[in-house]
Amino acid sequence: MEYIVFLDRDGVINIDSSEYVKNESEFEFIPKSPEAIALLCKNGFQVIVITNQSMIGRKMVTQKTLEAIFKKMKHGVQKAGGEIKDIFFCPHTPQDNCLCRKPKPGLILEAQKKYQIDLDQSCMVGDSAKDIECARNAGCSKILLVKTGNGSKAQQQLSCKGITPDYIGPDLYEAALWIIKNVKI
Repeated sequence: MEYIVFLDRDGVINIDSSEYVKNESEFEFIPKSPEAIALLCKNGFQVIVITNQSMIGRKMVTQKTLEAIFKKMKHGVQKAGGEIKDIFFCPHTPQDNCLCRKPKPGLILEAQKKYQIDLDQSCMVGDSAKDIECARNAGCSKILLVKTGNGSKAQQQLSCKGITPDYIGPDLYEAALWIIKNVKI
């Protein structure tokens, strides 16, 4: 059975923007994030990206543009020697009250159904309280918070809710090292 590592995108893999990442030229990797994904892959983990992309629902970009951004991300990860198995995204706005928008677990459950994932054999790395709560709601075995993006703010929000991630670290690369050391596959 494959061990799946779910990753949020904005603030974990690439630099987040309050103005959204609306095209390929605005997509910029956080240092060492492609290498982190490659490291996970080389150590037997499969990577799936789980991301809220409300800019589709807000009519800021088309799905075609989002797919071009994803293509750039996948290519950068491949150049580093890694692979993103799949990408699941929620195109809805918060007002849509859908089942797939994090912190609801819909995207992870969709991936679980598609790939017959044992969530006891999965973990999630995110930079927001929504990511951590999504992983918890889905039943991921390990939940990691990185301080890139919104991580420091999320740490305070989670603390107020009494939620403690399994790991809190500076970035995806350090999270990958923790996963490799602490998760037996």
